[in-house]
Amino acid sequence: MAETAPLVATQASPTTPSKRITSIIKLLAESPGLTNIPSTHTFTLNSHDQVVSDTEEPVPVIDYSLLISSSPDQRSKIIHDLRKACQYWGFFMVINHGVPERLMRSMIDACREFFDLPEEEKQEYEGKHVLDPIRCGTSFNTSVEKVFCWRDFLKLFVHPVFHSPSKPAEFSENLLEYSKRVREVARELLKGISESLGLGTNYIDKALNLEQGLQNGVSGLQVQHKGKWVNMNGYPNSFLVNTGDHLEILSNGKYKSVEHRAVVNKKAARISLAMAHGPSLDSVVTPAPELLDREGNAPAYIEMKYGKYLELQQSSKLDGKSCLDQVRI
Repeated sequence: MAETAPLVATQASPTTPSKRITSIIKLLAESPGLTNIPSTHTFTLNSHDQVVSDTEEPVPVIDYSLLISSSPDQRSKIIHDLRKACQYWGFFMVINHGVPERLMRSMIDACREFFDLPEEEKQEYEGKHVLDPIRCGTSFNTSVEKVFCWRDFLKLFVHPVFHSPSKPAEFSENLLEYSKRVREVARELLKGISESLGLGTNYIDKALNLEQGLQNGVSGLQVQHKGKWVNMNGYPNSFLVNTGDHLEILSNGKYKSVEHRAVVNKKAARISLAMAHGPSLDSVVTPAPELLDREGNAPAYIEMKYGKYLELQQSSKLDGKSCLDQVRI
């Protein structure tokens, strides 16, 4: 079964309009003489949103080198750590993953160069449909939003067919190498997560939406943990992994997909690079029957094609985990 692996590059501009939606945030943030944020880009946070913590609980860290170790004891310990991270956090850091730091930096630089292209060049990639292989835009879904997110994005499908913009010059070459290396890491993590559920090593290899993220050193990512927003301060040269909606569905709710958000600042743009590893668009995602039989539980989620779920998710207004809520029984 072929996988679809979308890559999403986003740039959140500092908070210091054109009718075109491409990179409108970059244009807005760089507008000369800007003294007030327009109402179309002003969020009013409720008391729940404002609860932010640097929690004393350490964010789970997975040492990838131990996961692929020939030592059964080391691998067993990491699989145990994966189980706890997926069950209680839904996020974890991956260190010692083997992806060269120079490649990670090159991809961030290439993304920055793309966002710095003239507007007319980026407009070539302004896709019309959520499943277009190359799509550039702003916010999350401008067709239904009243207040727009402070982000511009470039979304690409890099597997099974590789797609890339032709500019900047080094973007395609760096992306091809980067996506292959990260996909190798993702597959090994999936094997460990599958084992942590008591399933076969390759059981969920092609039925999981696993997101791995990379950012340019400008902090701002927060996740929901125990009712609070927690700052995720990454380790140098690490990946941040979000277990994703489809792991929650496949595990029948045992592993959690949690909310996350990026906050902007007044000084610098924040660039993040995320890859979602999921099943083919025609594959039906459903709770694993083996888990239901073993634990005597009824399915907690309806089955749905991965492509339909993506369309539902990307076509709706961004509202927490509302899309996942729609497939819960």
